[in-house]
Amino acid sequence: MFNDIKTSLRPAFSFLILLTLLTGILYPLTVTGLAQTLFPHQANGSLVRDGDRILGSELIGQNFTGPRYFHPRPSAAGDGYNAAASSGSNLGPTSRALADTVRERVAAARSDDGVTGPVPVDMVTASGSGLDPHVSPANALAQVTRVAAARGLPPGRVRALVEGAIEEPALGILGDPRVNVLLLNRQLDREAANRQSPAPPPHEAP
Repeated sequence: MFNDIKTSLRPAFSFLILLTLLTGILYPLTVTGLAQTLFPHQANGSLVRDGDRILGSELIGQNFTGPRYFHPRPSAAGDGYNAAASSGSNLGPTSRALADTVRERVAAARSDDGVTGPVPVDMVTASGSGLDPHVSPANALAQVTRVAAARGLPPGRVRALVEGAIEEPALGILGDPRVNVLLLNRQLDREAANRQSPAPPPHEAP
């Protein structure tokens, strides 16, 4: 009887070991190796760097509060933009607290950004994750006047930066047009730095 049990279990254990090697070791190593070879930036977190300093990730929103920067979508993750506590507000459409919060954000958009028409919805509502790194083009364009005034830049130039930062839907159909706030603010800082840099001395012929 013992031999019968042993004979029955041997294929099961052999199959378990085979699947463990294939799915637990070989497959993860293969996928990791391909990702590091073909898509190293994405595989390592899509990090945004300034030299050796990590500024953030293209995939995780962070807070920008000063008038000189474009602001992200509101966040309900922890105390706001907490990557360890990703979540939404979980408030329903009939919630008085949600209505009051949206009303306050609309008032801030009109006073701080000078929005006179309809306020973009993602300007006054938090995303489900609270870590959305993107805003809609309408949201970014609504902030152009404030950012341009704070930076002392022509509004047309700031608008051009926004339009150049718009990411189209993948394959033309997946997702919506969007603007990555961190990358746009990086471009804005570069623009300001270029304008403040002294002009190079004129070339002097020998």
